[in-house]
Amino acid sequence: MRTLLGRLKLHTVCQSAHCPNICECFAQGTATFMILGDACTRHCRFCAVGSGVPGPPDPDEPAHVAEATATLGLRHVVVTSVTRDDLPDGGSAQFVAVIEAVRRETDAVIEVLTPDFQGVSDDLCRVIDARPDVFNHNVETVPRLYPDVRPEADYHQSLEVLRLAHERDPSVVTKSGLMVGLGERPDEVHEVLVDLRRAGCAALTMGQYLRPSPAHFAVDRFVTPEEFEAYKQEAEALGFAAVAAGPFVRSSYRAEALFNGLESSKEVLEQP
Repeated sequence: MRTLLGRLKLHTVCQSAHCPNICECFAQGTATFMILGDACTRHCRFCAVGSGVPGPPDPDEPAHVAEATATLGLRHVVVTSVTRDDLPDGGSAQFVAVIEAVRRETDAVIEVLTPDFQGVSDDLCRVIDARPDVFNHNVETVPRLYPDVRPEADYHQSLEVLRLAHERDPSVVTKSGLMVGLGERPDEVHEVLVDLRRAGCAALTMGQYLRPSPAHFAVDRFVTPEEFEAYKQEAEALGFAAVAAGPFVRSSYRAEALFNGLESSKEVLEQP
């Protein structure tokens, strides 16, 4: 896996974000591709991906992602990116190019996990109109914690991204995720779940926040498996068609299995 990624000059969020599931996923021949470089223009205090001045988009990157998808025989490919506030289109054209390249070369289900594109609807619609199978954008945490955890993001803007994505094309599965253990209260989590359903989200991931380094936001507490199960049941009661909740759950962890669960609940997908 590492040799293939190195040859094609591809980044993965598995490596850049220090994902705890990297050994399991790499051993199974799966990875989440991170396009548009490995330097982010934002400085979220929970994230291990490095910040800095990124280079221009690589014109060969879409073909390389498609080649890796075909070589690995992926049935479900997840494509994410660093946030590129420096680009006029937020990097949306590169997402489109990757979706089109993968679709030309494979029959894989395509899931994108995008930044908020600074709330620019034209950029978001460009990606949705390329018809990924799943559109994922994470709210990450409860609104009260945004100033400390995601100081350059806006909770309501992220909700609007999800709402617009769902309204633009209800046939595209809308998905979001959040971390717990940052200091949120259960009632705040409930309100986020309600907001996500109102925005049209059909799929949800919830996982334990793990501090990447002493320089990052501190873990407030470790949520128990029983609490994760309670959150899962709460989300299902609110109408989410598929929920993955647990200490090591991440946005793209076992994404194929979550999508397959959605496929058996299609009636939920087109209505919040």
